[in-house]
Amino acid sequence: MRELIEEHAKRLMLSWIREPFHDVNATSNEEFLLKLFEKEIQQREERKLNLLIKQSSLTDVSGRQFDWNGIHMNGNISKEDILKGHFIGRNENLILYGGVGVGKTLLASLTGWNIIQEERKKVRFYTVARLVNQLLEANEKGTLGKLYKQIEGLDLLILDELGYVPLHKQGAELLFQVINLCYEKRSVIVTTNLQFGQWNHVFGDPILTEAFIDRLIHYSHLIVFNRESFRHKESLMNS
Repeated sequence: MRELIEEHAKRLMLSWIREPFHDVNATSNEEFLLKLFEKEIQQREERKLNLLIKQSSLTDVSGRQFDWNGIHMNGNISKEDILKGHFIGRNENLILYGGVGVGKTLLASLTGWNIIQEERKKVRFYTVARLVNQLLEANEKGTLGKLYKQIEGLDLLILDELGYVPLHKQGAELLFQVINLCYEKRSVIVTTNLQFGQWNHVFGDPILTEAFIDRLIHYSHLIVFNRESFRHKESLMNS
């Protein structure tokens, strides 16, 4: 009997029920069945969450708090909107601008982490350099369409460190196509240490730069980090 139950559970893809079903304690058949279903659903939710976290490439920032001192934003978005990801439902973007070590990556990561945990949204975190390298490699292998399709399936794309490395022409054009795919369809968070007027140093082409900025800022909120680097402050304290 046990082997038949395990076999049927396997065919129905009930992975939790297949093994420890005999350990469930219940006073009636209905309670027993209910507990089985509850455990199966719980395990599936846990597997889904773990998969979303793994696919996101986010660093585990659970439990981290964010210091809002020195953060300036427009009146159309609140701290809760950012951390809870409310802007995603409106397909809006965030541009996090400030110097090195001021917390831009942390805020972007916290937002991504929260919406995975609470909303089971699909998030992907890239440094701009890593994404461009993947785009160039996929283009050479003929798998660019597959990578674009993965991006199209996201709810939130996080592009970290725009401006740290200048891009070659082909890499810049491929990155623009990513932003074009996201335009009005999914949200993007960009962290950068450059003002918009300096982005041409990254893309190397004023027309492409203008098109990139136009797509990105059309539905966006600028979050300015006007404060000292945490890493620099810590090094001074420890010196």
